[in-house]
Amino acid sequence: MFVCDNCGQESTKWMGKCPSCGQWNTFKEFRVSGSTAQSGKGIPSTLNAKRSTSSRPIPLSEIKADAEPRMDLHDEELNRVLGGGLVPGSLVLLGGEPGIGKSTLVLQTVLRLADKKVLYVSGEESARQLKMRAERLESRDKRVERKEKIEETEGPSDLMVVCDTSLENIFQHIETEQPDLVIIDSIQTVSTEAVESSPGSLSQIRECAAALLKYAKSGGPSIILIGHINKEGTIAGPKVLEHIVDTVLQFEGDQHYLYRILRSQKNRFGSTAELGIYEMRSDGLRPVANPSELLLTDNQDGLSGIAIAAAIEGVRPFLIETQALVSTAAYGTAQRSANGFDYRRLNMLLAVLEKRVGFKLAQKDVFLNIAGGLRVTDPAIDLAVIAAILSSNVDTAIEHDTALCGEVGLSGEIRPVSRIEQRIAEAQKLGFRRIIIPAANLKAVNPHHYSIEITPCRRVEDAFRALFG
Repeated sequence: MFVCDNCGQESTKWMGKCPSCGQWNTFKEFRVSGSTAQSGKGIPSTLNAKRSTSSRPIPLSEIKADAEPRMDLHDEELNRVLGGGLVPGSLVLLGGEPGIGKSTLVLQTVLRLADKKVLYVSGEESARQLKMRAERLESRDKRVERKEKIEETEGPSDLMVVCDTSLENIFQHIETEQPDLVIIDSIQTVSTEAVESSPGSLSQIRECAAALLKYAKSGGPSIILIGHINKEGTIAGPKVLEHIVDTVLQFEGDQHYLYRILRSQKNRFGSTAELGIYEMRSDGLRPVANPSELLLTDNQDGLSGIAIAAAIEGVRPFLIETQALVSTAAYGTAQRSANGFDYRRLNMLLAVLEKRVGFKLAQKDVFLNIAGGLRVTDPAIDLAVIAAILSSNVDTAIEHDTALCGEVGLSGEIRPVSRIEQRIAEAQKLGFRRIIIPAANLKAVNPHHYSIEITPCRRVEDAFRALFG
């Protein structure tokens, strides 16, 4: 059988172009044996029988719509990204580049769950390596505190660890231990006897994920899968893997920076706009409660090309530092580079500056960087981006106690942004003296409720006059 790696479309023959999603050269071949995981091979027979007897049509009026109970993971960032905690019986996929900290995040999280029984299935590391990692993550004071908490709650004595890559053996371990949570590190190392191919192939990943989903939905525990990222930046395996699971979490960040970002790309039990920020330290990942204080530098007085943007990711407002450098093109052809910002949007903003405002930047190199290694998609930072570019072009610094927010349109107008009150409150909390906002947002704000000076602007020229006089 041939399966499209992008959308999961199946075909009995290879095709150059997928008829479903229109992508080219995405069909990959995998072998299907006579008895596949679709028939339930590898899943304990007790759960197969339970599923066959309880599967019947139910009227929608008889279905109870109670709120799903959540498992507290004792991590505010992870709980928020998941939508309030881990839902029992759910299947979560955590993806990220090698060495970014996926196993560290999961291991330090399950070490805090003293009142839950957790089974950690490792297909990449030995039990000794996991023990050494756990000791590094937990200091002596934390281990004593965790031991006392376990004794008080009379919970499980320790985290259960097994090193196995056979799906059939993993189901047997789950039936024996009866854990509340199962961690599989990683899904690319797990294989089943129902498919005649090597571990990590498309067919193995597809069938193992489908069998684990059936097990979790048939009264089994919650399962967290750890997956790798390929060179294209997507989770290794067919795209249908992301369709199978309930939640897809992306753990990203630059290894040269201290900060890691946890994003939710798919969540059947919560919002996909949430974002969690962690700081990588020698003793593990530390959740960052107030990222604004860490993303802003204190020594920016008198430096041109720096503007502070009031951005929002999910429900959290924070201030980030946008840095720009404009210089004469040394080789005749102007260069454009953006780190942490959409490159195509940068070209659009440069065209607006040249057409609507009159600044000639066609023969100049423009480099843009979002400080801290973050990647921001909020369009409200447009105003800060063009302010930083203009500041570097005229070599004039912007006042360090001024923040900006606003979306720039193609006509040079400053369009309104959402949740303006939260942005203003965040800037005021961090001690900023003034914030420049779109004039259309002023009717939804009472300036007397804030001690910060609020400057409304309708066009880009108005913002430049307010910044540089």
